[in-house]
Amino acid sequence: MGKAHNPRHGSMQYWPRVRAKRETAKVSAWADSNDVKPLGFAGYKVGMTHVQYKDMEKKSPTKGEFISEPVTIVECPPIKVMGVRFYNTVNGERRVVKDFLAETQDKEMSRKLKLPKTITHKLEAPEKFDALMLVVNTQPSKTGIGKKKPELFEVAIGGSKDEQLAYAKENLGKELNVKDIFQEGEFLDIHAITIGKGTQGPVKRFGVAIRHHKSEKTKRGPGSLGSWKGQAHVMYRVAHAGQHGYHVRTTYNQQLYKIGETPEEVNAKGGFIRYGAVKNSYVMIKGSLHGPSKRLIRFCKAIRANPKKKTVAPAIEFVSIASRQGNRI
Repeated sequence: MGKAHNPRHGSMQYWPRVRAKRETAKVSAWADSNDVKPLGFAGYKVGMTHVQYKDMEKKSPTKGEFISEPVTIVECPPIKVMGVRFYNTVNGERRVVKDFLAETQDKEMSRKLKLPKTITHKLEAPEKFDALMLVVNTQPSKTGIGKKKPELFEVAIGGSKDEQLAYAKENLGKELNVKDIFQEGEFLDIHAITIGKGTQGPVKRFGVAIRHHKSEKTKRGPGSLGSWKGQAHVMYRVAHAGQHGYHVRTTYNQQLYKIGETPEEVNAKGGFIRYGAVKNSYVMIKGSLHGPSKRLIRFCKAIRANPKKKTVAPAIEFVSIASRQGNRI
């Protein structure tokens, strides 16, 4: 009997499989938008649960029935605009032209940066610039995860350059809330760092088959290291042991089901396992997200959204909570 087709395990799209440089994921491309507001936000992963809603699609075979779907809850305390950065493109490379800081900074920022004692300059655009970004910091001290040191990252703004500059001047030093940036039903791109699993062998890392018990040298290794003729080199495509997890990953077009402002809707007695109680606004995103609990999740406006999909959030009627009883909304 012929051997079943067994394709290679482990996508070659992600290479090399090394540890991420930092725990805050980097966003390298932003969607085009005419809305004059930030194109991204960030929050801390709380955990997963499931929700129920009634299917109201006209041609759906389950029309009128309750559907249960998994969701991930992300707590989203306000982020603060601590600065503005201007960029210019020189010989195809984007370079920083000038930075501006808000006059007042959070006391927790001293844990992250060495700030000047007095900041007196006002926000003025340089004579020539191609793009500007908001430099924002998170406020983990407002959550219950036991973290004080904030994260720093850049967020793009939609609209023309003049509109972006006006928005930056208006909001420099102010807090931004997730409800002012996104709407329920939108599709998002998720950027995060996956769960780290350390150094693992090829069976767990690439899913290669465990060999027969009479095999030479090892059972949990690749069957062939490559050609023996003409080269004394092992190709990088051969499955070997190495770093598994703690990688930068992006998923596209995950739907935002709900933006909640009352944590009691999702909190159970004792809070979530390995996280605690939600204290701020939160979002529910369909499906699972990268990383463990308390990991920073960055979500942005979808860069390649499917125009055929409806951007209408389902009317959630039930949320399962840790006590297994659930809350009616």
